[in-house]
Amino acid sequence: MHRRGARDGGIASAHQAYNELDHSASLRVRLGETQKMLPNARRYKVPAMEDEDVPTLYQWLGGMDVLLGLTTRFYEHVKGDPLLAPVFAHMGADHPAHVAAFLAEVFGGPTEFTERHGGHPHMIRQHLNRHLNQEQRRRWVSLLLATADELHMPEDPEFRSALVGYLEWGSRLAVINSQLGATVDENAPMPKWGWGEVKGPYKG
Repeated sequence: MHRRGARDGGIASAHQAYNELDHSASLRVRLGETQKMLPNARRYKVPAMEDEDVPTLYQWLGGMDVLLGLTTRFYEHVKGDPLLAPVFAHMGADHPAHVAAFLAEVFGGPTEFTERHGGHPHMIRQHLNRHLNQEQRRRWVSLLLATADELHMPEDPEFRSALVGYLEWGSRLAVINSQLGATVDENAPMPKWGWGEVKGPYKG
């Protein structure tokens, strides 16, 4: 796993000291500044981190409230997007919350999605026979990232690299699962996404 700050012997002590900063407190400051610029925004709370050195992506981004704020705003944008609106025309009011719960579990947070909805097999079933294409996929990813910028989610290179990596991987998998003949593996494990890379090629 790639750590946010290297602690090799050759790194200057000043950089080591920086690594000891309370990242959750820093994130609270950034979110506080965001809330001043967005007075109607939800008051996000940053959960405590079990490991101050290597937090989960869920902890680093700010927890469930942040994810729910992201998906809620994102699907508001989707309704007005000419390419994506038809795809989500029959989206239920609870869809943003379901996606937030899914992302939370993927990024190392609570396992609510698996416990309430059945984990990854359930998510795969939502994409069967939808016949999604690459243009729609690219628009979905770009709009979600634009929404993350709008809500001032963490902008550090490590987090954004991990976020983009998952969105690219997950959205491409969704396209594959939406094509004719795709089936559901009822034992498909829930994806778990961290700071590293995918560990090997796609095997189907």
